[in-house]
Amino acid sequence: MIEAEWWDYDSAEELTEAVAGDAQFVIESALDARGDAVVAFPGGSTPLAALDLLKKAKLRWKDVTILPTDDRLVPVQDKLSNVRMLAERFLPLGARVLPLTGGDLPVAEAGKAADARLQAVHWPLDFVWLGMGADGHTASIFPGPDLEAALTAPHRAIGVTPDPLPPEAPVARVTLTKSAILSARAVLIHITGAEKRKVLEKALKDGAGSKYPIGRLLADTSQAIDIHWCP
Repeated sequence: MIEAEWWDYDSAEELTEAVAGDAQFVIESALDARGDAVVAFPGGSTPLAALDLLKKAKLRWKDVTILPTDDRLVPVQDKLSNVRMLAERFLPLGARVLPLTGGDLPVAEAGKAADARLQAVHWPLDFVWLGMGADGHTASIFPGPDLEAALTAPHRAIGVTPDPLPPEAPVARVTLTKSAILSARAVLIHITGAEKRKVLEKALKDGAGSKYPIGRLLADTSQAIDIHWCP
């Protein structure tokens, strides 16, 4: 049974404050304990308000490294780029923002290049902040032909091509793997809406036998997972 603690909020504002507060606490704890912090933040629209609140925190940002949990294989200036979104918010504060992608590489080679980049940061990560899609994907671990590789690869990052491609971002991706995510000291899931809650509850119940990637991902977790949700 996956150990997960649900934190329910009545409003998006309360959810935003709680998620940003948790992220700040973990970063502060890592800075106090080890002198630096390495964290992975999600893309998409759901985390934007919490990211905007977090960037106001009085942290020693110059000692914080931020990477996306996943990114699209697009130029960094593209509107679909997750690292662009993170860099716009946190580079001005002095944080190091590490891209997973770079250059015009085929998807498999892009994954290998991302894995090599990740050798430059300390492991395990201090904090991984995950979202989830209505199809149960998390980071860019999607249902489809690359699911098993993303769940079983010993690497920290891998190139994937969702099938079908999501219409809002119909491009290949690079994602952190299951082993990279589950090695983190703290993992938080941030979702909204009744539909996603139903999917996540089912995924947690079914665990390794789940049809949803997030259930398969979390089946082997050895730590409690915090789930923050509002309707």
